[in-house]
Amino acid sequence: MARLDGRVALVTGGLRGIGQAIAARFCAEGATVVITDLDAPDSEAVAAALAALGGQARYVAGNVTSEDDWARIAADLQSAHGGCHILVNNAGIDLTGAVETLSLEAWRRIMAINVDGVFLGTRALVPLLAESGGAVAGGASIINVSSIMGIVGYSEVSAYNASKGAVRLFTKGIAIEFAQKKMPIRANSLHPGFVKTPLLSAGFQRWVDKGFAEKPEDLVGAMEAATPIGRLAEPDELAGPAVFLASADASYMTGAELVIDGGWTAQ
Repeated sequence: MARLDGRVALVTGGLRGIGQAIAARFCAEGATVVITDLDAPDSEAVAAALAALGGQARYVAGNVTSEDDWARIAADLQSAHGGCHILVNNAGIDLTGAVETLSLEAWRRIMAINVDGVFLGTRALVPLLAESGGAVAGGASIINVSSIMGIVGYSEVSAYNASKGAVRLFTKGIAIEFAQKKMPIRANSLHPGFVKTPLLSAGFQRWVDKGFAEKPEDLVGAMEAATPIGRLAEPDELAGPAVFLASADASYMTGAELVIDGGWTAQ
């Protein structure tokens, strides 16, 4: 039996990068997977992602900062699948720049997506997770994708640090809350290091545009040299740990932070 047989999972930001990799592994482990993102349902990106997932997943468009969209997503999960066992709050953006140059608008945007989105998704799906979690070994699972930048600081990413640090502590707070209320929901955070994703590539290009390097490859090389394991991660290397947190194998884990960073924070 696959580790996630009979479970329904929602993955936000599921069209690309880590989200798509997690969705693919969940499908392979027997889960019924719903992915959500900003793209229109009839877009080429959605068609490509669903094809990559072997036709084993559904797509529901949604903005993680919208209460109305989350209500619609929750209703869809209930009507189409009868509930939800796994929530992966993965959608996010980055923001770089010296603190004195950051606009309040940019600050609020990263907080809206990276922090409000996690809160709204959790709040909207708790009733479904609580009901569904009682029927499976290990209970329901919330996996909030934070970052190593939610644990340690880094120059000119203070807003990103703040947003991912908030995700880390929000996860601990809800984990204690659910446990004290005897709700069958576990909550843990996932902390990737530097991963080969479109988000990272776009971030490197912005650093090049600011004159910090001649080309993105130079930044990749610098990050690889600074990582003890000597390379960047592939998105799929985050998917296995996510399956673990979603499954009964992690039945005694809640409020924990799982770091997958090639040794970066061990230095």
